[in-house]
Amino acid sequence: MSQAFGGMYKVMLLLHLVSVVVAFAAGVVHPLMDARSRDADPGTRRSLLGWMAQNGRMVHFPALVLVGVFGLGMVFSSKVGDSDENVFGFDQAWVSISLLVWIAMCGIVSGMLMPAERKLAAGEGDTGALEKKVAIGGQVTTVLFLVMLYLMIWKPGLDL
Repeated sequence: MSQAFGGMYKVMLLLHLVSVVVAFAAGVVHPLMDARSRDADPGTRRSLLGWMAQNGRMVHFPALVLVGVFGLGMVFSSKVGDSDENVFGFDQAWVSISLLVWIAMCGIVSGMLMPAERKLAAGEGDTGALEKKVAIGGQVTTVLFLVMLYLMIWKPGLDL
C-alpha cells in the first residue's frame, strides 16, 4: 500500500519505524540488564540503574514521543497520487485507537516508569515497591505495544 503514497509518507514511515525501534529497545534490554545486575554490588547496580533511567529520559522516551509525531505525519501525508484527500484519517478506528494507546503509553512511561527508575537509581524509597512498579509499568506498556502492532498491521475500520 505504501508504494501508492508519495515521498513524504515514505519519509514519515521510515522515521516512524526507526523511532519505534529506539523507543522499545529498552523494553527488551532493561529487564535483561536488571536481572543480570541483581548479584552485583550495590554501587555497580545503582550506577547501572542510573544509566538506564538516564537513557529512558534522554533517548527512549523522546523516541516514543517521536513515534506518535511521525505516525501522525503518516496519517496527514497518506495521499495517493495527486489527490488532496488522505487515505487514513481519525474517522477510522485503528487511527483513533492508536492515538489513544500512544497517549496511554506516554503517560505510563513518563508518570510511572521513569519516576520509579529515577528513585531506584538514587536509592530513594522502598526498593521492592519501586521494582514492582517498574515491572508492572513495563508489562502494561508491552501489552499496549502489542495492541498497537495489531492496530497498525490489521487496521480495523479501514475500508479500501
